[in-house]
Amino acid sequence: MNKLAELENNKMMFFNYMKVKYPLYSKSNMFLRDIQYAIISYFKNKDVKVKYAEAEKIALQFIDGLEKQNELTRLNNYTWKVNFSFENNVKVEKAAEAQN
Repeated sequence: MNKLAELENNKMMFFNYMKVKYPLYSKSNMFLRDIQYAIISYFKNKDVKVKYAEAEKIALQFIDGLEKQNELTRLNNYTWKVNFSFENNVKVEKAAEAQN
């Protein structure tokens, strides 16, 4: 299984999975270790074991692709700003606008 391709092809599913455990919103910070542990947990739920060092390598490659697509902005070597919004947040915002 190509784990990096799995994440790239299902990135919104991965981020929604990650969002359950970690605070993750548009314009929020995302940390390398959070992504690393989310990758380990995500694949564990798929009965695929990912070791810590492998998760770090996958995370850095995944982040590199997200930076190139301008979905993340590097703040330092361990922190990125999220430049995309989540579908659930958009629905909530639309519902809130409808009430006004």
